[in-house]
This record gives sequence, structure tokens and C-alpha cells, in this order.
Amino acid sequence: MSITPSSDPGLGYAALTAAGQVRMHNEDALLCCPQLRLWAVADGMGGHRCGEVASALALETLRRRIARGQDLRSAVLGANAAVLAAAEAEEGRRGMGTTLVAVRFAGADFQLAWVGDSRAYRIKAGSIQQLTHDHSWVQAMIDAGQLTPEQASRHPLRNVVTRCLGQSEALEVALVQGRLGHGELLLLCSDGLTRELSDAQIRQLCARAATLDVLVDSLVETANRMGGSDNISCIALGLTSPPPVQAAAERPRSFLHKLLKSAKK
Repeated sequence: MSITPSSDPGLGYAALTAAGQVRMHNEDALLCCPQLRLWAVADGMGGHRCGEVASALALETLRRRIARGQDLRSAVLGANAAVLAAAEAEEGRRGMGTTLVAVRFAGADFQLAWVGDSRAYRIKAGSIQQLTHDHSWVQAMIDAGQLTPEQASRHPLRNVVTRCLGQSEALEVALVQGRLGHGELLLLCSDGLTRELSDAQIRQLCARAATLDVLVDSLVETANRMGGSDNISCIALGLTSPPPVQAAAERPRSFLHKLLKSAKK
């Protein structure tokens, strides 16, 4: 399989979600909308299949509001209002919610928005950088110096989020802006991936993958093999157009040339 081209000829993506080895159903949801240059991952919660309702509703509301011309933050707030309203309308859905990480591109420039512990990473040949900061109990303990990252990864409360869509009308949406360079990719994922794989393992799998489709397959399959204790979802995005001739001559070919080679066929 080759990279799926987006409406922007310089951007390609691949996406995959799986229930994992423990969960009976998948409460994660993916949004891939190249026409709007919009991609997102949502990880639902609430039990009795309410989590999948919350994640799907959040992403559909996000898509509709972006299509109507809203900015990313306003669209996320609208998604939060939709989840709150749906939970209020049906007693069996009370307490449902979802995390969210979303990206909107304009050329190579992007804006990220997130709520909860779904993450975004920027990955290059020799490095991986987490662009988001988890809204979770264990992250708060790390920030306070009361837990190390290693202790947090094993803590029984590691899945407790401190912020999510459907929690409150007064939602604080985290935002960050950036620019994706040639030889880099952007990875959006739910915590079902990062619970099983370290940042170093994710980077190594990226370096070995031949295409973005192979990459998301490898990430999900490896997380499943390492335990698959939660739903696993990821979206990988990378620039498909070659860098300027001058820049290409000045730097060695990076691993992303392998990831994108099928796009040239």
C-alpha cells in the first residue's frame, strides 16, 4: 500500500485503529479529512459503549464546524458542547467523554489542539519530540516532582485524565503551532499506543518503515504484541513533495525518503 494523498499535493497520511487484545470493542475514533486538511484522534470513555458515542460525536462535530469556517479551538469547544448535550439528553450516557488531539494544516504549517492524554509527536531520523502535554493525573504528579516518568508508566492511575471533552462547559483547549519539515513526520495517537511503546520504540519503528501505511501497521501490530491493553489508534502525516533543490543538496537523505518513496510511483 502507498501513502494516501491529501488534497494538498505536498502532504500524505496513513491511519489505523484497532481494539487491542483486552477490550471487547473500540472506543477510539479517527478523523481523516484531507479536503479540510484536518486529522484527529479521539479516545472515548464512559462504559456501555458510551465512549465510542462520545469519540465519534466529537470528531463529526469537529469536522462540521471546521467545514463551516470555525477555527480549531472554537471547533473543539463546539465538540465539547455536543458531547455534554448528548450525555444530558440520555441518562445512560451520563459521564461519557473523550480525549482529543487534532491537527489542521495550511501547507507545511500546522496548528495542534488537544484535550486529555492523546498525543502528537514530531519525528525525525534521530529524534522524537512530544508536542503535546498530557492532561492526566500521572503527568501532574511528574510535573510536581512526585513521580518519575518510569513510575508513571506503571502507576495504577496512569489512565486517569484530568481534562476531557464532556467533563465541563469551561473547557481549556491546549494549542500549539508548528511547521513540518522535509525529513519529518507528525504522529497523532491514543494512549493505547504510548501505554505499550516507549518514545524510543516509536522512533525506531518509524525509522524502519518503508511507507506510512507500513508504519501505522507496524505501530499497531507491535503495541498489540506488547500487550494491547487498550484500544490503539494512530495517524502518521508527512510531506510528499521534495525539498528545494538547494536544500536537498545541502543535507543527506533522511529516513522519510523511505517512507515516501511509494508516493513517487
